[in-house]
Amino acid sequence: MKKSKIYLGMLAMAALFSSCEKEDTVTQEPAESSSLKETKLSKETLDDIAKLHFNKENVEVIDFLLPDGSSKESLLIEGDILMDPAQLSKMSTENISSKQYRTYNLVSSPRTINVIGFTANSGQGLTSKQRSALQRAINNYNALNIGLNFTLTFGTNYQPYDIVVYQNSNGEAGGVAGFPSNGNPYKYVQIFSGMEGYSTATNEHVLTHEVGHSVGLRHTDWFSRQSCGQSGESASPDGAVHIPNTPTGYDANSVMLACFSANEDGNFGYYDEVALNYLY
Repeated sequence: MKKSKIYLGMLAMAALFSSCEKEDTVTQEPAESSSLKETKLSKETLDDIAKLHFNKENVEVIDFLLPDGSSKESLLIEGDILMDPAQLSKMSTENISSKQYRTYNLVSSPRTINVIGFTANSGQGLTSKQRSALQRAINNYNALNIGLNFTLTFGTNYQPYDIVVYQNSNGEAGGVAGFPSNGNPYKYVQIFSGMEGYSTATNEHVLTHEVGHSVGLRHTDWFSRQSCGQSGESASPDGAVHIPNTPTGYDANSVMLACFSANEDGNFGYYDEVALNYLY
């Protein structure tokens, strides 16, 4: 039976693992304005995105929801990857090796990454299923015995933590995260409330994927988006660094594919583990 494909986020994920849902196209250079939504999708910005080999036809500016209910304007790329213009300008395209893929933005290691699952009695608090899935996702990383050790707690005082995982009650399926900066993981990882209709294992898959982004992994199939049913385009390796001893073609078992099915097991594929052991 053919599995239906689901975008890992209407809001974000990049090269070892990822997913997406909304495919809005932005191509026109905007008029002059002080709003990020109207000024930051210039041709120059879209060209910078293309140089890093993200899909510049799938870029939008969103109001990214924070755990406290406030929001900040951010670029949403490939459906589940968050980035602000300052971070975009800092992502180098130099000295690129030749594809499991990472960005040049990695977490300094060895180190301990402290994660909190947000439990506020609000639309941002994780459900019981999401908490179980998060514990399993963190276990996935710790079982690798790499230079990153993850701790997990649950609560509401998220500011001191390296990563806060919380819910966006938008009713959609998927999640969103960003890339590391200054040697630190991306702090905010969302899982969408529509995931409550999926198994704990599929929730685990989404969270493992999004945490993968936060430590520097791109979508495994960034070059084709084959997991989303797309044939892709001929792609240069700009901004996507091949990790040695991993496939340069499509890896159907990777947790970092751009799109996921409704029947995921939540576990790393073999080459996901090879890649993370190489990086960290």
